[in-house]
Amino acid sequence: MSFVFYDELRPAGDGPLRVLARVRVLAAQDGGRTSPFTARYRPNHNFGAPEDRHFFIGQIEVPEGEWVYPGETRDIVITFLNVAGLSQHLQVGREWRIQEGGKLVAIAEVLSVLPPERPMAPVQED
Repeated sequence: MSFVFYDELRPAGDGPLRVLARVRVLAAQDGGRTSPFTARYRPNHNFGAPEDRHFFIGQIEVPEGEWVYPGETRDIVITFLNVAGLSQHLQVGREWRIQEGGKLVAIAEVLSVLPPERPMAPVQED
C-alpha cells in the first residue's frame, strides 16, 4: 500500500511556533522506533486521524548531548514552522501523533504554548 504525504508549507506568520510537550515515544515492541533520537530530530506531526497524511514540520529540541529512547516519556520543547492551520492545533491538552512517514513513533500532548524566541539584542559599545 502506498501513501502520499503532504507537509503544510504555506507561511502564516513570522518566526516559528514553540510548545512544551509531553512526548511518549513508543517502544520497539509496540511498533515504535528501534533506536533513540537526539538533537535536530524532525519527524512528521499529524494532528488529524491516523489515516490523515497532512503533516506539519516540527523539530524536537533534544538538548545537545542527550538522547531520547524508545519507551521513554519526556517533557520537551518542539519548534514548528509557522504555517497555515497549525496555530489552531496548539492548545494546552491537545494530543497529536508523531510519525516517520506513515509509522507512528510517539504521541505528544501540548503542556504549554511558549512565547516566541527573541533574537539577542546587539551589544552596545560605550
